[in-house]
Amino acid sequence: MNKIKELFRWDLKDLFQVVFGSFLFCFAVNYFVVPNHLYTGGILGLSQLLRSIIIDIFSIKTSFDFSGIIYYMINVPLFYIAYKSVGKNFFFRTLFAVTIQAIMLSTLPNKLLVDDILTNVVVGGLLGGIGVGMILSSGASTGGTDIVGVALSKKNNSLSVGKLGLTINLFIYAIAGIRYGIEIMIYSIIYSAVDNLMVDKLHEQNICSTAFIFCKENPKEINDFIKNELDRDFTYWHAKGGFDDSRTYIIYTALTKYELIKLERHMKRSDIRAFMVKSDGIGIKGEFKKKF
Repeated sequence: MNKIKELFRWDLKDLFQVVFGSFLFCFAVNYFVVPNHLYTGGILGLSQLLRSIIIDIFSIKTSFDFSGIIYYMINVPLFYIAYKSVGKNFFFRTLFAVTIQAIMLSTLPNKLLVDDILTNVVVGGLLGGIGVGMILSSGASTGGTDIVGVALSKKNNSLSVGKLGLTINLFIYAIAGIRYGIEIMIYSIIYSAVDNLMVDKLHEQNICSTAFIFCKENPKEINDFIKNELDRDFTYWHAKGGFDDSRTYIIYTALTKYELIKLERHMKRSDIRAFMVKSDGIGIKGEFKKKF
């Protein structure tokens, strides 16, 4: 059991996020996208396109959507990239998440809930983006272009998972438009745009943050956590409290929002008197390494 926990390094919150996020993503696909004969983009969109072509050529009739199986098979070689380029924990978490998604995509019914197609693509994009954002924030991914996007984001701060996904999707939708019509392509692009915007808003590892931490006790435990657990640098100095001239320590660090949440959790355990002043969504230039 301890070996399994070491492989994933998940707490209950992370586990809930990846399971519920996977459900939201698959629910959005099977209830808002597929019934309208649209395509999600990315590796899943490619899988759906291959499924449609196979059905058209061989006139296959099935009781379930086998694009989830194609999706899983295409992801198998990409798991190697996740293991080598991103990390062991990301690999195992992504393997777990993609397995759940492949099962849900194949078992959830393709049922149309709303007649208006524009409502479908907007609501589907919102739900799907929230689901993927939750999965990425838990340290996993939906596989496919998410794996490639995370790997590239580590090397280039200007890249993000959502931007890469949207770029690849445009190529896939061009093929869908040529084969199935311009209307299918346009509504699929609208879905993809909403979905990827939500991903970038919720994916906390794309959001840069800074924090000032003020504490009365020796800051060594907080400093060690920033250095050893988050692998981030920091600056700290001695100061005096203006209210009573008491000795105060100030710590300043730059990190991602995902790391900031972990730092906040640690502070609650290590020094309940310490407090933090933080800023999210700031621009950081220079040698600021993205870590996943």
